[in-house]
Amino acid sequence: MKRTLWFGLACLVLVLGLLSACSGGGSQSSQPSSSPSASSPASSPSASASQPSREPVTIKFHTHGVEQQYNWSETIAAFQEKYPHIKVDLVVLSEKGDSQEALQKLDLEAASGAQLDVLMFSDPASYAQRVGIGMVAPLDEFIAKDGFKVEEEYKVNTTLDGMVYALPGKFNPWYVLLNKDHLEAAGLSVPKDWTWDDFASYAKQLTTPDHYGTYFHGPQNGGWMEFLKLHLGNRINESTEFLKPDGSSNLDSPHFRKTLELRWKMEKEDKSAVPYADMLSQKLHYRTQFFTQAASMILIGSWMNSELGGTEQNPLSHRVAVAPYPKNDPSDPVGVTPVTTDFMAVAEKSQHKEAAYTFIRWYTTEGLANYGRNVPSWNGVSSDALESIIDNILSATQHPELVDKESLLYTLSSSKSGMIVPPVSYQSEVYKALNEEFELFILGEQNLDTTLKKMQDRVQQIIDSNR
Repeated sequence: MKRTLWFGLACLVLVLGLLSACSGGGSQSSQPSSSPSASSPASSPSASASQPSREPVTIKFHTHGVEQQYNWSETIAAFQEKYPHIKVDLVVLSEKGDSQEALQKLDLEAASGAQLDVLMFSDPASYAQRVGIGMVAPLDEFIAKDGFKVEEEYKVNTTLDGMVYALPGKFNPWYVLLNKDHLEAAGLSVPKDWTWDDFASYAKQLTTPDHYGTYFHGPQNGGWMEFLKLHLGNRINESTEFLKPDGSSNLDSPHFRKTLELRWKMEKEDKSAVPYADMLSQKLHYRTQFFTQAASMILIGSWMNSELGGTEQNPLSHRVAVAPYPKNDPSDPVGVTPVTTDFMAVAEKSQHKEAAYTFIRWYTTEGLANYGRNVPSWNGVSSDALESIIDNILSATQHPELVDKESLLYTLSSSKSGMIVPPVSYQSEVYKALNEEFELFILGEQNLDTTLKKMQDRVQQIIDSNR
């Protein structure tokens, strides 16, 4: 009798379960809500592709970004609260936040067959090169399901050869950091609209026996090539790169020649820039140069927002102001500048591509806007929210009161990207060749005309060999 009773109860439970599954299947497979909490200032758009099944999964996230600059602990915790079925295992590849060191370690991880799911690249060349070798998966299918276009959704277009392999993270326009104490001592105001000639004049006036007017952190080892594109970097309808959009060389541009002339003038004639040889031999770094007041002005990307008020590694003892990227001509618009971003990608060999995409889509929208320490590339952040984001970023520094917030907000709000040329897969070869020839030039081993000719010839050979 008992056996019959238990059998009957078991059958009843099974039938009820099946009925429930049939009638409530929609709710059982419903996607996690994309609605933010009441306190969240920004929420990511609802997207079916970014809402995978609730089967528990762990994804590995390899990055060069360190906690102090990216606030990973709070950011990842917020993501996992919203998507409890996805655990993010953070792998910081460089304790110093060194993107080159991180890239080398990432390549070793890939070669060893380690689990790779979410990848972060810090520059277009690294991104393009890893796409070229098949390390990165295309995202077009996910993006199509979510129903947006990268060029409309974000301030930075990450399209490469007609396909999207990454979503852009932070929006980092380049700007000039200034020692406001040095400015006042020299009788100079914080610039709001200036040219490269003005920049050179400021550097010369700021130079004293105790410090240089400015410091250029590159190029070096095929990286930091922004310092070879000073006059190229603020063009709207012209290429801002060493190559044109059609892949041909842009080294015959007069703006490229002007950059080399400016670097020579400031270092050799005005003696207002830290010598390139010193940068190499002493392994100088832009953070140390600025925070120790060894240089009065630093041209750098706005990833420095999270450090402007000083950090434990780089304490601040002087006031800081910010100025827009200098213009070529007085008639040019203010604020046109090179823009860098983090390229958030999904590994081609990932077994959890949908979950990895869910993370990068959330991170590049709601995640960065609410929890990050950088201004997002996402257009969903209104200009009205910019000040609160900056306040949040500066509050994590030691002395936010020493930062001229007005000049920072003005510079960020007036910044706009110049023409973004999709990188080619052999970009690093171009960088290496240009870096080598620049060193010969700035160290006095060959003149300007010889340098330009050799640069043009070497880059053309690289272009021809990759066609």
